[in-house]
Amino acid sequence: MSQPVGRVPQRRNARSNRARILATARQELGRNPDITLDELARASGVVRRTLFGHFPGRAALLEALAEEAAEALQAAVAVETRATASPELALAHFSLSMWPVSDRYRMLLALAQRDLGRERVAEILEPARAKVTAILERGQRAGVFHSHLPPAALSAGLEGMTVALLEEINTGVLEDNGTRVAIATLIAAGVPEKRACAVAEDAAAAVAAAVGTGG
Repeated sequence: MSQPVGRVPQRRNARSNRARILATARQELGRNPDITLDELARASGVVRRTLFGHFPGRAALLEALAEEAAEALQAAVAVETRATASPELALAHFSLSMWPVSDRYRMLLALAQRDLGRERVAEILEPARAKVTAILERGQRAGVFHSHLPPAALSAGLEGMTVALLEEINTGVLEDNGTRVAIATLIAAGVPEKRACAVAEDAAAAVAAAVGTGG
């Protein structure tokens, strides 16, 4: 049985509205975790009824954002460098691969304590945190990262620095395409600045090539 012609545009509009609401929510909640759903509807360019038709409450909206962020972060974590990559290159490559989803990451951390709960956010971020910790541990064994902190603690420190730099970018204090944050991450992990710049440049070229080939 064929569907009425008029329903196809309606479903397309519904998908478009939902995507626009989620995109706006990522941006606005990252700036102001206390934004109301009425304010969010206005910012999304939809009426309140449309927003509530997709998300019956704040909890439903936040869970949809959490699921979306989890998928994006898992995709970033799945990006691999070649098996022989040095720990410095692996860390820079990971930092640059995470860059396209960095705002979602920041938004999750902003909502962690009050709305989603730290356990839910930790569950979403665990794959990314585990990968960074493994890279740092490998680099410490190879002597290329400093070892005065355990890998997990160093990973947490780098995470905090990255979030702080994202805030500076979002306020316009800093401009970056991800490379400067990757360099800062390497330096904070113990890589000399000149080496960090060269490694980040190599990693950026590898990421660009992977994107260009769909890999």
